[in-house]
Amino acid sequence: MNSQPIKSAPSWLDGRNLLNNKWIDRFLRSHWYPGIIQWPTLIVFVVIIYQLLLGPSTAHDNLGTALTWVLWWPIIPIIFLFLGRFWCAICPFATINDFVQNFVGNNRPVPHFLKKYGVWIIDASFIFITWSDHVWGVVGSPVGSGVLLLMLTTAVVASGAFFERRTFCRHLCFLGGLAGNYAQAGMLSLHGTPDICAKCTTASCYKGTEKAPGCPIFEFPKTMSSSANCVLCGDCIKNCPNGSIQLTLRPPTKELWFVHKPRVEAAFLAAVIMGIVFVQNVTMLEVWTSILSWLESITGTSSYYVNFSITFLFAITLPVTLLGWASFVATKSNNASFVDNFTRFGYAIIALDLAAHIAHNLFHMLAEGKSIIYTGMAIFGVDSIGASAALVSTTTIQVMQFGLIGLGFLGSLYIVYRVAQSNHQGDVILATFKPYAILMAGLAILNLVLFTLPMAMRM
Repeated sequence: MNSQPIKSAPSWLDGRNLLNNKWIDRFLRSHWYPGIIQWPTLIVFVVIIYQLLLGPSTAHDNLGTALTWVLWWPIIPIIFLFLGRFWCAICPFATINDFVQNFVGNNRPVPHFLKKYGVWIIDASFIFITWSDHVWGVVGSPVGSGVLLLMLTTAVVASGAFFERRTFCRHLCFLGGLAGNYAQAGMLSLHGTPDICAKCTTASCYKGTEKAPGCPIFEFPKTMSSSANCVLCGDCIKNCPNGSIQLTLRPPTKELWFVHKPRVEAAFLAAVIMGIVFVQNVTMLEVWTSILSWLESITGTSSYYVNFSITFLFAITLPVTLLGWASFVATKSNNASFVDNFTRFGYAIIALDLAAHIAHNLFHMLAEGKSIIYTGMAIFGVDSIGASAALVSTTTIQVMQFGLIGLGFLGSLYIVYRVAQSNHQGDVILATFKPYAILMAGLAILNLVLFTLPMAMRM
């Protein structure tokens, strides 16, 4: 039996409609937004592609590599935390998709197969791209990174030419699943005002008007209860005739306390992302060479493809298995099904995912941050050989990483507590909470152990 949702204490973050600020409101309603940010971003993207394909052949000297993997990739999860899926509003792929549609778009309906299995395709593609990076050295090869971006661009062009709106972004983009999960832990939320929307019959936010097209990601703000698929493009703000749309601040992870329609594929991805963070950390440690040697003695082959694949499979399976164990134990106490427990409480891992992801990438951004300046200067013939690329010391980075993991652990722990409290009563709450608390503690400890070990540089 479900209890009533627990009311939160008032917070300066809670419910403040940013559109009440006239400057923010005017900017988001203007025809300049988001184009004024989209097109410069696209220009930078073109520069990155040029550098990756035609610039220096070594990652250490390539500006495209530095901008992509030392700047953009570390900043992405931070953007999701503070601004939700704002990146998706200005992403070069989205801009290219819209440009193609304006000229050759056939606007065919999204195939039913994509609607039904799109998230699983996103999960699979995210796993495959991560695996291929290590096996084929995509990140370490400027040309490899450039080819990957060109392949994604080709898929975007094909999708924009055949299907309506941003089908690629909603159902195929490998970053979309990650963005959807992290945005739910984010501090920014766009939604309609229920009392106003209940009286609306125009559906302008979804269909579009002469002011702006309809929602590019096929969302209906009138009924939207999650930030997972809102890209903050501002179209619904421009189109709503009743001023119903609100853009509000909220405490981090709040949406995850009461997920209205939890999906098993999102919970599965949350566990897999934790495994991917483990892989990214382990393969950059000095001990990785010893692990490979041990695997070679076990498998009887020196093939990196084989031995890394075994490591990769183990790493992404471990968190999924542990989540399954906690869900099985919880079924003994709360009488919910295994799938229901796995799905609802799997979302709690997202907070720790986000913290671990930022913590891992923080090393690259802060230990190699100056490489962006050095590789940019090299284009103009300015040599910086021997200069340190670090922005801060390794000790400072580790302290920040430990702090992030601690915050992520507390966030995940609190989500578990709130989910248990909103779905169960009495002693069942604590009995349900315990196995998931053990799970979160285990995952946090594994991250802390890995962050105590010295990591290798990308650049």
